[in-house]
Amino acid sequence: MVSLGVGGLRVLAAGGVGDNVVTGHATAVVGRMVFVLAGRGSQWVGMACELVGGSLVFAARVDECGQVLELFTNWRLADVLGGVDVLGCMEVVQPVLWAVVVWLAAVWQSLGVVPDAVLGHCQGGVAAAVVAGALSLEEGACVVALRARTLGVLAGRGGVTSLVLSARGARALIGPGLSVATVDGPLSVVVAGAPEVLAVLEALAGEWDVRARRLPGSCARVECTGQDEGCVGGSGA
Repeated sequence: MVSLGVGGLRVLAAGGVGDNVVTGHATAVVGRMVFVLAGRGSQWVGMACELVGGSLVFAARVDECGQVLELFTNWRLADVLGGVDVLGCMEVVQPVLWAVVVWLAAVWQSLGVVPDAVLGHCQGGVAAAVVAGALSLEEGACVVALRARTLGVLAGRGGVTSLVLSARGARALIGPGLSVATVDGPLSVVVAGAPEVLAVLEALAGEWDVRARRLPGSCARVECTGQDEGCVGGSGA
């Protein structure tokens, strides 16, 4: 989900153009609406601050999320929102991002943009469950806060590397101690494991002329459906 900010929305409403405004005309029959809610990596300094002062719906949802997050954290949402330090603290940035995408979904729905389906990655998946009604706001806050706290404990024990390779090719390349954590596309996978083992993989990938890039994050996780080809989920913290 992309937020234009209040300024961008005003430009769009006035029919203007701008660096962060894209317009066009649909050439096909409009289908169903899906909200895709972002996970970690989508944060930036000052995110959401402009909308807090420019959208009554957004501000109201901010208060609601702040109240429930205080039940499961030792910090206040109002104190950390917009701060630079929040971006470097996993236990804070993940719940904050969860809250931001929940707020944005509420704004779109207030404008009549109601999704037929909602999905998300990382804490965006928890937000999707809240937006869809599968979890209450308090339940979502509990899940995302405890998840972030757990990942904070695991930090430093693993890493993840992105490979421009198919899942089958990646499994042929990796050795013991590594797992395919995410299949993002036909030629895009993420491998998880200990940093020193990932370094060996990256060197081998270079010999095979396969692009490999270590991704930010200090812990690795793998979620599987139970079938080897069905591994999906975490590409980092």
